[in-house]
Amino acid sequence: MTTRRTFLASAMAAGAAFGNSKTFPYQEFEQRIAKKDFRDMTKDVLPTPCMVVDLDLFEKNLKTMADYAKSAPIQLRPHVKVHKSLDIAKRQVALGAIGVTTATIAESELMSRGGIKGVLWTKQPASNNNIIRAVNLSKADPTFMFVVDDFNVLAKVDEAAAAAKTKCRIVVSVYAGLTRQGIANGQPAVDLAKRVLSAKNVSFEGWMAYSGGASHTKGWQARLQKSIEDLSGVNETVALAKKAGLPAGIVSGGSTGTYNMDHELGLTELECGSYVFMDSIYRAVGGKSNGEIYTDFDNSLSIIATVDSKHHAGQATIDYGNKALIQTTDQVKGMPWMRLEKQGAEYGILRWSDGGGETKVGDRVEIYCSNLDMSTNCYDRYYIARGNQIVDVWPIMGRAGAAQR
Repeated sequence: MTTRRTFLASAMAAGAAFGNSKTFPYQEFEQRIAKKDFRDMTKDVLPTPCMVVDLDLFEKNLKTMADYAKSAPIQLRPHVKVHKSLDIAKRQVALGAIGVTTATIAESELMSRGGIKGVLWTKQPASNNNIIRAVNLSKADPTFMFVVDDFNVLAKVDEAAAAAKTKCRIVVSVYAGLTRQGIANGQPAVDLAKRVLSAKNVSFEGWMAYSGGASHTKGWQARLQKSIEDLSGVNETVALAKKAGLPAGIVSGGSTGTYNMDHELGLTELECGSYVFMDSIYRAVGGKSNGEIYTDFDNSLSIIATVDSKHHAGQATIDYGNKALIQTTDQVKGMPWMRLEKQGAEYGILRWSDGGGETKVGDRVEIYCSNLDMSTNCYDRYYIARGNQIVDVWPIMGRAGAAQR
């Protein structure tokens, strides 16, 4: 564990590396990024708050999941709502992912138009806007799939696909313990799948069963038991469908928390997302080898903040506030004696009960955020780092307004 003494020593060493910040040409910052010219660009010259990815840890996380999927074996179709990055999706596919899963039609469009094949949209298109966009994307990209859990939505999709002279690939979403979506297992689910098969302008591709309640259940054994319970009805549905003569298709679901158990519980592919970065909440659910801390994947993403003011004992003000989604469950990298408090739109508080006096105005701190997909939604880019050096910048996609919803 990092102590205040070891932190002070490392901070002094890091300070020696920050000497170039005084001469960095800030007026050229954006031009340098556009040209991929990262000479002398280190963490200390970045605007804060900002998101920084430790490239070595990030690549290790991707490889760990990819290697596991190959050995299980199970297909990997990772969720992009966590990172919303075409750069990351391409790296996942290069390591063997068969596509990606998305949370919105906008994410689906962005990924597909960026060259990613095998996109699965995990939320059914209920509105006319989403139905038309899903049909149009299906026409432009025949590898695109999306879910339905409602007979009326299916009928509207079939009608819209007929008008567009195309065919949509449909995955039936079934209940897996999370009440937000999924038709009831058993005969209702099989009847919906049969309706998909009988419709002229859609095709049945299989099932989606996301056990969201299991993903953050603390303790690996408890998580396994929750996953077994949540997927039991799904397996009954798949068996009933097979008995009724329906094609097998995919069974998609799973999460970072359950990745190393779901292949034994009937899933054919994983929709894991958080493993690329990890966050403070996920790390606390515990893993198979460590019941307290989930050590399978490393915290590769941090938020850099600057100490803006320090006039009161036991606290310092930082520029990481509510607009940047500060949470009291966030953790300060390398300084476990620090805790975070909310203070306002642009302000947060670092607080300590003893020590901490080494923090001074102008210092940078790195913070592990609590909820990845919510936090990344507040930023527009990742700064990619090897150690202290920035080596690349990746845009976070879909930040342009209503059309991107």
